[in-house]
Amino acid sequence: MIDKLVIANRGEIALRIQRACRDLGIRTVAVHSVADHDAKYVRLADESVCIGPPAASESYLNIPAVIAAAEVTDAGAIHPGYGFLAENADFAERVEQSGFIFVGPRAETIRLMGDKIAAIRAMKQAGVPCVPGSDGPLGDDDRANLAVANDIGYPVIIKAAGGGGGKGMRVVHTEATLRNAISLTRAEADASFNNSTVYMEKYLERPRHIEVQVMADQHGNAVYVGDRDCSMQRRHQKVVEEAPAPGITEDQRRQIGKRCVEACKKYQYRGAGTFEFLYQDGEFYFMEMNTRIQVEHPVTEMVTGIDLVKEQLTISFGEPLSFSQDEVVTRGHAIECRINAEDPDNFMPSPGRIVQYHQPGGPGVRVDSHVYNNYVVPPYYDSLIAKLIVHGSQRSEAIARMRSALYEMVVDGIKTNIPLHRRILSDGGFQRGDVTIHYLEQTFVR
Repeated sequence: MIDKLVIANRGEIALRIQRACRDLGIRTVAVHSVADHDAKYVRLADESVCIGPPAASESYLNIPAVIAAAEVTDAGAIHPGYGFLAENADFAERVEQSGFIFVGPRAETIRLMGDKIAAIRAMKQAGVPCVPGSDGPLGDDDRANLAVANDIGYPVIIKAAGGGGGKGMRVVHTEATLRNAISLTRAEADASFNNSTVYMEKYLERPRHIEVQVMADQHGNAVYVGDRDCSMQRRHQKVVEEAPAPGITEDQRRQIGKRCVEACKKYQYRGAGTFEFLYQDGEFYFMEMNTRIQVEHPVTEMVTGIDLVKEQLTISFGEPLSFSQDEVVTRGHAIECRINAEDPDNFMPSPGRIVQYHQPGGPGVRVDSHVYNNYVVPPYYDSLIAKLIVHGSQRSEAIARMRSALYEMVVDGIKTNIPLHRRILSDGGFQRGDVTIHYLEQTFVR
């Protein structure tokens, strides 16, 4: 066990990692930009190091600065959180080459899963079901690409091999628009990810987004820790998540979970990971694997009682998993609402000073947040300011608790999406668990 760790992130996840470290007796070093000098997680860390100006490219994405912070503070490990450098294979490699422990998978695993084409091939080899597609990158031969699309059947979707976050995707409904769609997606992929490689998949028109949480250690042990439904999303960005996914049978859960575990063992996965699937007509189709802790991990913690971040830490230090598959038991239902500093109608960011902040409470209510009264939300980063999580003995109770918590929560001085969440939790389709990934935009976006 190391005694000091650098948290290479900001916001609520930095505070969440601090709490897990404190439980384990590990001292923390908060790296921060100039804009985050007065942040709660900076004040609560044992040490802090300013690594650059507000722009993320010059601070939180500055690999030499992060590693230098670990060196000058004599830290033994670096936790990347999510976002920023969390799925950067070069960063993971540099961390370990510099003599520090990287809290996450091996660099080669991150590279494999970061390339969507390679990841799909790997999952097919491991027996994980995938969406019908081009089985490789698209070339420059228009006739060959048309033949692939005709074989798959329209509509199809063109995706960037190095994509993520909803970027680098384009749906094609007709043969006449295919060539232009491929060209535009290539250009967008090159600009966003410095990788113009694209591939093609069947476009599922009414899928849900279901994901499976896994944990694996360096000793060959792997387990799946339940599933989550993340279908309530806008432009591929999740808004509401819940666990377990409604309407999935126990047999389906076991079958897809076991396949994910087998894939982890085949590729010697290490740490926390999430297999993301599209689910339609009773079938799962692999999309991608996230090689990090997820924003929505609290709903899994609430229904299983397992501290995923603490487990992530101990695994990275060489310890075996502290639980077996048989010991993973799901109790009740949990829902998470992402509270963002943004206009609830047009989703425009709303940075600024929070003049009044009040967190809800009561049985089964958890709030993961780094903000406080008079905290200034900076304009430079993601708009997430809090995660509101509730747990109930069943889904209906969790919905009732979330509705109550949303009306109790106060964030004044800036706009937030709390009004949108209130509408979602009161919506009949959501309450029935009968939503697809398109439901939010079709129902709530004006």
